[in-house]
Amino acid sequence: MAEARRVLGRGGRIVPAGQDWDALMIDSDDPELTRTIVRARADLLGSPRAARRYRNLLLDGGFAEVTVEVHTSVFTGPGMLPLATRLAEQARANGAVGRDRADGWLAEQRGRAEADRFLVAVPFFVAAACA
Repeated sequence: MAEARRVLGRGGRIVPAGQDWDALMIDSDDPELTRTIVRARADLLGSPRAARRYRNLLLDGGFAEVTVEVHTSVFTGPGMLPLATRLAEQARANGAVGRDRADGWLAEQRGRAEADRFLVAVPFFVAAACA
């Protein structure tokens, strides 16, 4: 952030934006298993919670007039089933859950999609600040 502030110069504006992968929400009959699966994916990323830190990073970088908004995208159609599949496969691959639990969770998500009961919500942070 200090380098961004230097490059922008006085009066420049920065707008970092991104998802908080640790806060991904998926409706499920087994919320504990869902948290385990989501966290297993988030833990594979270098900075899965960086977006929630934008405000402090900007303040620490010397920026002023810092604002932060969170916009949550909600997906209810089967188009997000590939995301659920990747999440379950990664959780199984890194040992967070066994194959049977991952397959059962995926079967539930597919059933929800077929019954129009599927829901994934992704928080998207947008910050802004002036140099």
